[in-house]
Amino acid sequence: MNKQVIMIDGNEATASVAHRLSEVIAIYPITPSSGMGEFADEWSSKGRPNLWGTVPLVIEMQSEGGAAGTVHGALQTGALTTTFTASQGLLLMIPNMYKIAGELTSAVFHVAARAIAAHALSIYGDHQDVMAVRQTGWALLSSGSVQEAHDFAAIAQMATFKARVPFLHFFDGFRTSHEVNKIFQLSDDELRSLIDNDLIREHRARALNPNKPVLRGSAQNPDVYFQMREAVNPYYTAVPGIAQAAMEKFAKVTGRHYKLFDYFGHPEAERVVVIMGSGGETAVETVKYLVAKGEKVGAVLVRLYRPFSLEHFIKALPKSVKSIAVLDRTKEPGASGEPLYLDVVNALVEGNRPGIKTIGGRYGLSSKEFTPGMVKAVLDELNKTAPKTHFTVGINDDVSHTSLNVDPTFIIEPEGVVSCVFFGLGADGTVGANKNSIKIIGEETDNFAQGYFYYDSKKSGTVTMSHLRFGPQPIRAPYLIELNQANFVACHQFSFLERVDMLKYAKTGGTFLLNSLYGPDEVWDHLPVEVQKDILEKKLKFYVINGYEVAEKTGMGGRMNTIMQTAFFAISGILPRDAAIAEIKKAIEKTYGKRGEAVVKRNFEAVDSTLENLCEVKVPVGITSKMTRRLPVPKEAPEFVQNVLGEIIGFKGDDIPVSAFPVDGTFPTGTTQWEKRNIALEIPVWDEKLCIQCGKCVIVCPHAVIRHKVYSDVALAGAPETFKHVPSKFKEFSAGYAYTVQVAPEDCTGCTLCIEACPVKDKTQVGRR
Repeated sequence: MNKQVIMIDGNEATASVAHRLSEVIAIYPITPSSGMGEFADEWSSKGRPNLWGTVPLVIEMQSEGGAAGTVHGALQTGALTTTFTASQGLLLMIPNMYKIAGELTSAVFHVAARAIAAHALSIYGDHQDVMAVRQTGWALLSSGSVQEAHDFAAIAQMATFKARVPFLHFFDGFRTSHEVNKIFQLSDDELRSLIDNDLIREHRARALNPNKPVLRGSAQNPDVYFQMREAVNPYYTAVPGIAQAAMEKFAKVTGRHYKLFDYFGHPEAERVVVIMGSGGETAVETVKYLVAKGEKVGAVLVRLYRPFSLEHFIKALPKSVKSIAVLDRTKEPGASGEPLYLDVVNALVEGNRPGIKTIGGRYGLSSKEFTPGMVKAVLDELNKTAPKTHFTVGINDDVSHTSLNVDPTFIIEPEGVVSCVFFGLGADGTVGANKNSIKIIGEETDNFAQGYFYYDSKKSGTVTMSHLRFGPQPIRAPYLIELNQANFVACHQFSFLERVDMLKYAKTGGTFLLNSLYGPDEVWDHLPVEVQKDILEKKLKFYVINGYEVAEKTGMGGRMNTIMQTAFFAISGILPRDAAIAEIKKAIEKTYGKRGEAVVKRNFEAVDSTLENLCEVKVPVGITSKMTRRLPVPKEAPEFVQNVLGEIIGFKGDDIPVSAFPVDGTFPTGTTQWEKRNIALEIPVWDEKLCIQCGKCVIVCPHAVIRHKVYSDVALAGAPETFKHVPSKFKEFSAGYAYTVQVAPEDCTGCTLCIEACPVKDKTQVGRR
């Protein structure tokens, strides 16, 4: 059995197998699958060979449709070909997918399943895109963890060569694609033993070849088209058996066992959940917890969704089952039920198990959280005499009343797991540092580890949250760290305290690390009342470091990532300090080495300066603050902005009921005037004496924070003395006109692009513009 253990995310885990088993890779980036294409492109550019010693040809096209066409063409030459995609990108591949399947061509696509843009666009994960291609004739293979994504990338390739039916291997976007976890890596030798070279020769023999010409892609009339569509039936009938055989061969080589439908739970379970994707791990761990408490419950994980094998599904169900809840991570408006639910109902009828009460529900659309409490709510619903036949879980549906009540206090986290939450600013390096941290913990200690990183879709300049778990047992928790469960909470931007309730994650006796402009003797009085209250009530250990000052002195600019990472290791004690610092520096060289020795040196200096600036705060016995956490939007904002947009801005969007939202995705305009993020530590100041009135700062500002105006001198009547203005230099507006450049401090992100764009230099002071 392979014992090479690595820390890796789902995209890289999948791409590492796909790259080694391909000759041609056609790509077009689309979130959250972009990482797979980026890894493949990087590896090929560095000359990394595939399993047979040749470097895969990676081709970036101008659209997903072009990538699919390239794949189709390459497959017809007999090349081993793949692509990576998601969401609308996958939908653009549908025409080629029909052709590839219709021509019985062995191929594998890897999809980081993502929501479809309907009433609004969402870059986050669910199964809407995959369900939209289930009619194309492709086999659909679902993986639910980073390890499974790695393994199933190989199993899909094994099966497609034998079956001739193309396989779409999918996993949940972001939840699996971007989760970092500790896995057993497939070696080249293992892959060689799994792949049958004779089947590859057969695949090549079916290629279009001028030396053995055939006609492929004809046009047909009503007299024969129907018959030829039915001629493929034996191939699809054989797919489940072929896929299961591939899984069994895989188990012999690696020791990791999978089935088309894996059952977990009580051997005489009466209530069972059926699910696929990352939610399956949550369901299984919850079921194990409840079984230990004496409940007769179980979970069936669907691996091969298409073709759906009635025989294998029925065989997976315990004979004792009385009721089933089928969970779909998709929505199909107007249907009598979601796809997986309908397949299960049909399987029970055709499999002669009609007496089982079956209900279906939706969960987790657009990466909505799916927690153990929600699994329990579904299983509890099955206990009712008249359960909801079509339900939702994880939302408050006060319109159609489909939602189930969830107990937020239901926690199944095992003993020994250490949970950490880090709040950073998009582009400040927090996420990158935490990825390095979790890899250090996973690879340099005996701990299993998991890292998941939440990004606002506005990306740079917004809040990022890093959720890290580690412990002595494998971490199977594909959901965010729950309230009152974090042993360690870190805030990398002091201004977040004004608007983010971050200490709700901290558990009693935990640790709070704050990047603060104020030292240990003065910081307490600068905290909002709510923060002081949480620190006192939860008896938190409180540490501060002026990461801004350390970053400035060591030439790091606004990037506090290395500093805060060092402080985390120093406080947590996961590794001895010297060992931790050595590993951090090793990670710095790996991450930043390509940017030059100067960058690496600055990071090293930041690490070395961190410990002498890290201080524990002696927490006072009472609340002294005079300020409270500010409202997300002002009280004078319109009702919709306060009740809906304000709640979203205040990180309470999960609690907004269905009735509060517009039914067609239409929102009022001009609402950003009410969102004042106030995140910049430093903002530009207009020097009216140097300004040449070119307006480049206005043009380049990405957030429209800088405005300039030419106006009549008459408008200056009554202006305060501090209001800056100069005579206008514009030809059309000179005599009697003034000019002003104004910066909106609360909207500025401190990106410094305006300084970079300014063409004027102060000759009396170097570097001043």
